[in-house]
Amino acid sequence: MSHDHAVPDDRRRLTIAFAMTTTVLVAQAVGAVLTGSLALLVDTAHMLTDTAGLAMALFAAHLVRRPATARRTWGLRRAEVLAALAQSAVLLGVGIFVVVEAVRRLTAPPEIPSTELVIFGVIGLVANLASLAVLSGRRGSSFNLRAAFLEVLNDALGSVGVIVAALVIATTGWQQADAVAGLVIGVLIVPRAARLLRETGSVLLESTPPGLDLDAVRRHLEEIEHVRGVHDLHASLIATGLPIITAHVVVDDECFTDGHTAGILDRLQECVAEHFPVSVAHSTFQIEPMAHQGHEHVQHS
Repeated sequence: MSHDHAVPDDRRRLTIAFAMTTTVLVAQAVGAVLTGSLALLVDTAHMLTDTAGLAMALFAAHLVRRPATARRTWGLRRAEVLAALAQSAVLLGVGIFVVVEAVRRLTAPPEIPSTELVIFGVIGLVANLASLAVLSGRRGSSFNLRAAFLEVLNDALGSVGVIVAALVIATTGWQQADAVAGLVIGVLIVPRAARLLRETGSVLLESTPPGLDLDAVRRHLEEIEHVRGVHDLHASLIATGLPIITAHVVVDDECFTDGHTAGILDRLQECVAEHFPVSVAHSTFQIEPMAHQGHEHVQHS
């Protein structure tokens, strides 16, 4: 019997954000060429990565809704994780480049026209705030949407940096303000991108879902009547909202003749569903007699 797991539908929000971001990307690219501003160039690079990231996110949002097949038993649910991983990797690269370039420009700042810088900064900020409003309501629904929201948020911060730098240059003539703004933006980007990269990488490495203590799971399972041991205990996250757990459960030999096995299976699944903060979407238990472990080809703890 198959089980259906709800897939969040974020396509409409992503489509709106993608359309707005693409429109402003063109305007900011023109502005970066006209002004020569590092802060605006960084903001344009953000917008470019946002556009590419939102395109990937939108494509992934379509893929994850495809049904499971005999070849892909979970469908394409991992597409959202791959899209988020790619977005965070690109964003991390952009952040590092920004920091290096900003440090270089602190010693040799170019002349920046502040008026044009303010205009293009405001255009970018308005578009980013609109995109954030569209994405914010569902930003926790998936890795995919979280990555998209993070990119747009960083770009909004970049627009704020562009505007502040332009105002400082206009009022004081201190051209290094542009490089300082770029440096601040880069410093804000790197840790957020690195954290998302680490989390999505952890999913692909089949790590135990955050908040699920496997030692505690084992203790709870072994407290169930007739259970004599638990081994081959594994837990992982297929995609957002889809944690799974599997285990081999050793029970008393007489359970296979007195009809206890069905009740034990029910209690095992109730245990992982009720006692842990992470809601396990799919659990699989192999119930076996005490003598069976000696017949397995590979021994695990």
